[in-house]
Amino acid sequence: MKRIGLLAGSVAVLVALIGIVWLVAGWWGTSELDEDREFTVASGSTLTAVADKLAAEGAIDSANGFLLRAKLLGSGDPVQAGEFLLPAGTSPAGMLDTLQHGQPIRRFVTIPEGTPSILVHERLMAEPLLTGEIPVPVEGSILPDTYDFERGEPRAKVLARMQAAMQNYLAEAWPKRGPDIAVDTIQEAVTLASIVEKETGVARERRMVAGLYSNRLKDGMLLQADPTIIYPITKGKPLGRRIRQSEIAAVNDYNTYSMTGLPKAPITNPGREAIAAVLNPAKTDARYMVADGTGGHAFAQTLDEHNRNVEKWFALRRERGEM
Repeated sequence: MKRIGLLAGSVAVLVALIGIVWLVAGWWGTSELDEDREFTVASGSTLTAVADKLAAEGAIDSANGFLLRAKLLGSGDPVQAGEFLLPAGTSPAGMLDTLQHGQPIRRFVTIPEGTPSILVHERLMAEPLLTGEIPVPVEGSILPDTYDFERGEPRAKVLARMQAAMQNYLAEAWPKRGPDIAVDTIQEAVTLASIVEKETGVARERRMVAGLYSNRLKDGMLLQADPTIIYPITKGKPLGRRIRQSEIAAVNDYNTYSMTGLPKAPITNPGREAIAAVLNPAKTDARYMVADGTGGHAFAQTLDEHNRNVEKWFALRRERGEM
């Protein structure tokens, strides 16, 4: 009887050891994942739902085995919602830790300075990992920048962050405006900055261009900014051809060749630097500018000086075979 009892005890110990090995090996051992895999946890998912999804996607052998080990050997912290990267061969223990404590995968969308709202809309609608519909945002309401998002996030939420960023920046920048600037309101500042953004190809010229247009506004001169001719035609997209004389003469709420003052609204989404330039423009007597052939501009105080600069520009274009 003693032998039977000892044998039974040995068997029990052996079974217990096998069970422990099974638990441990199945928890901290490598998984069936043969390559890195993105795994999404829906908002409100339970551990049971996550285990079922892991099993269905072939990341683990058994949902029940995963749950048993998680309850005995894992953390009791809740799983997070989001998209996570599960590395190839990661153990079930590693999977749970990633889903409980890891950083979700972040995706990024970049809106360059001077991107009009119609192209912001197209960019967001073309992003396949976002969901839902959005309207074309109000021009000038987006702060150009790089924004992160998660797979499956509504486009409306991403757009709201872009617009909140602009509101926050303006609230911070407006009180720091210089004295005697040419605009009276934040909206006017954004509108003028949108012109500066479209007329400036060289970053160092922003404050100079802002100073020039500020002078023209104060003097009651026509701003004569070519992008304001194009905006009513294309809503900010490239025109793709030369501006026609009839378009220069067109009377509308944007064309600064046919009216004094600012357009009725921005013509693009200006960046921080263009807005800052309008709020603190360069002190200059310049009222005129023309391209200088280097990507920048030649500035002039008088019309005679400006005409000489125009002749230089035309001569350079003829030399290049552009005229």
